[in-house]
Amino acid sequence: MVVNSLKFSKVDRNLIEEYAKRINLEFKEGNIGYFHLPKTGLDVLDEVKEFIKNKEFDDLVVVGMGGSSLGTKAVCKLLGNKKIRINFLDNLDFYSFSNIVNSLKFDKTLFFIVSKSGTTIETITIFKKIISKFEVKTFSKNFVFITDHGSNLEKLAKDLDVKVFNIPSNVGGRFSVLSPSTTVILEILGYDVKEFLNGASKCANEFFIEKDDTILQKAYHYATHKKAKINVLFSYLDRFKSFNNWYVQLWAESLGKKKEYKRFGLTPVALIGSRDQHSFLQLIMDGIKDKTVTFIRVLEEEIDKNKINLGLKYLESCDFVNGYSMSEILNLQCESTMQAVINEGISVDLIELNKLDEWHVGYLLYYYMLLTSAVGVMLDINTYDQPGVEIGKRILKTLISK
Repeated sequence: MVVNSLKFSKVDRNLIEEYAKRINLEFKEGNIGYFHLPKTGLDVLDEVKEFIKNKEFDDLVVVGMGGSSLGTKAVCKLLGNKKIRINFLDNLDFYSFSNIVNSLKFDKTLFFIVSKSGTTIETITIFKKIISKFEVKTFSKNFVFITDHGSNLEKLAKDLDVKVFNIPSNVGGRFSVLSPSTTVILEILGYDVKEFLNGASKCANEFFIEKDDTILQKAYHYATHKKAKINVLFSYLDRFKSFNNWYVQLWAESLGKKKEYKRFGLTPVALIGSRDQHSFLQLIMDGIKDKTVTFIRVLEEEIDKNKINLGLKYLESCDFVNGYSMSEILNLQCESTMQAVINEGISVDLIELNKLDEWHVGYLLYYYMLLTSAVGVMLDINTYDQPGVEIGKRILKTLISK
């Protein structure tokens, strides 16, 4: 179960009804493909099982940038690794590249080259380095390409006899976490992809079928807030770090736009509790009130059930938490910090997950994509393009071509 509690006043449904109609129209028209992935995402799994049959790997390596790797990394870090190790090559950092590839045995490694366009310069550059490092001559066993149908990367796959899985053409990279760019990898790792998609489907049903307006209310509050243009995500577990990174890309690339001479955007900030209570929280509490805060906590954290009951001389002032487990103390810190922020008159909401499993993670990812779409509709921008990013790519090509 996932519960989103809004700690601010809701508006009359009539104020958001027109936005609800626009999102429902996007859903019905089918041009925004991620909406429907919870229903169609299982189609590829039999193909994955056939490919992996009689193959054994110790390591999986995902080579991809932005939405081609962030979503997969978020899911894997939230759920914890299976017996197969997974690494991510998602930056042109030779130190990181070397640390990972030097630990691999090529014959026991499966590389995923993930690029929706098929020509992502960082991804292809890393792919070339892998080929050179291992002096690859045969590609069919140790490589999988995940890309758009008809891309140049798919054409290369045919020449190299490499297995290809396609990302639906109407699914953008940063909205592709429920697509084969992630589900193929999750299936090979041994996660329950059906439950992952079921969780996402539940969120979709609540929004589109049951007409729950929580996401719309939150989106309207954040999109129309007169002062707060910074949205802080305060996640209370280290395992949310990669999810936080995924949220930053989703929020920033989708909502940072300009339309003629007007510029739009809600700036994402991602924090981990309780660590960042000792740093960024000071700015939230006493700095300019230009922020909203979302807290995320997991209610049934099963890793640590042992209560702390130890007293230390001179440190008696710390004994007030005795009788609680580390997990219980962490969630109480979330509660107390949230109340302190609310007391400062800052807009807050709380997302609570019963546990971290495939179902809850699928729900959470779909929730955030829906929230992003809703805010985009309310800002009246194109949520799904990224013209600012494309300009930088063209300039890079020009610089190197001189």
